[in-house]
Amino acid sequence: MSDEKGDQAFRVTNETEMWTEMTYAGALSFLRRKYSRSLNGVDVVVSGIPYDNAVTYRSGCRLGPRAIRAGGAQLSELKHFPYGFDPFETLSVIDYGDCYLDPHMPLTIFDTIEAHADHILASGAKMLSLGGDHSVAYPLLKAHAKIHGPITLVQFDAHCDTWPDDGVRFDHGTMFDRAVNEGIVDASTSTQVGLRTYNDSDCGFDILTSPWIHRNGIDAAIEIVKERAGHNPVYLSFDIDGLDPAFAPGTGTPVSGGLASWQGMEFIRGLESLNLVGMDLVEVAPAYDHAEITAIAAATMAYNWLAVLAKKQGAQTHPVGRL
Repeated sequence: MSDEKGDQAFRVTNETEMWTEMTYAGALSFLRRKYSRSLNGVDVVVSGIPYDNAVTYRSGCRLGPRAIRAGGAQLSELKHFPYGFDPFETLSVIDYGDCYLDPHMPLTIFDTIEAHADHILASGAKMLSLGGDHSVAYPLLKAHAKIHGPITLVQFDAHCDTWPDDGVRFDHGTMFDRAVNEGIVDASTSTQVGLRTYNDSDCGFDILTSPWIHRNGIDAAIEIVKERAGHNPVYLSFDIDGLDPAFAPGTGTPVSGGLASWQGMEFIRGLESLNLVGMDLVEVAPAYDHAEITAIAAATMAYNWLAVLAKKQGAQTHPVGRL
């Protein structure tokens, strides 16, 4: 009996290779990518940020990275839809594992995440970060801004996350106010997508609310995002609660009236022309999920971002059917 296949997460030697796996078995990494801390020649590093002490309602998204990895197991079974290619033949992607955090030293958390990102980004690789609560985007953005300068943020969310910040607090609802005030994020080129909670100020962002997108369509939203972003470095921060709870119940602060999962995927693929420098996918809380639908949606959003990067890097599409 041959034992050449299986458990590619730690047995494969080539980062661009994809083995056939039993979707219901084997060592889990994100999309079965190789677990590695070697950054040589790597295009994208996937890393979990398992932190949720900054939530304001239901906790549990510290378990998000694990759930998203499990939710993506089936995605590595076939070629990407709708592009019709294996993105990992073009794009070298590893799973770096999770950022090690000490929850009993809470004031060290943001510095630890920032240093973690600094190390990875110094290699020239991009980061795909799996949260964790949305506050982790702040230290991630700080690390990206050191390399790219002020960042254009494209935020997919039910909430603005720009409520007044005091510059000190650890809060998943205020960190983008801090990022704008510190010059990390350029609000004048940034867009918030899917919002359906109220703030007295737009903080300089263009806000495409969920009702507006329902009336005007995802294509119109994409065009506004692209026009504002221009050629600036774009970081996509995708809070899974941007989706309606019908599509993503497994999150800590669900809000009715959100977008559908298909709209999220169309949105990500529509950003191909932009200067994409990083992404996080946050707020998946599996204890509130049902049949992994939130984790599957989250993994699929992240997978589409990787596929877009592969396409930008030269992967040839082979679509089948009417798209």
